Amino acid sequence: MTDENVIDFIKQLREGNIHELCVKKEDFLFFRSILTKQEDFKHFRGVAQRGGDIIFQYMTEPRS
Repeated sequence: MTDENVIDFIKQLREGNIHELCVKKEDFLFFRSILTKQEDFKHFRGVAQRGGDIIFQYMTEPRS
């Protein structure tokens, strides 16, 4: 996973082109380091799955 890939996935989630994104356990820290730099970071929700993978979704309302 590269910076460009992560930014592209984030953009697709934000624009509604994809409804959710599964990030593998081994890619999570890298993905999160880029995600937390986004202005609308609070709009992304990550749900941990069994085995350590995380499913990210974009919400219209920011989380608190």
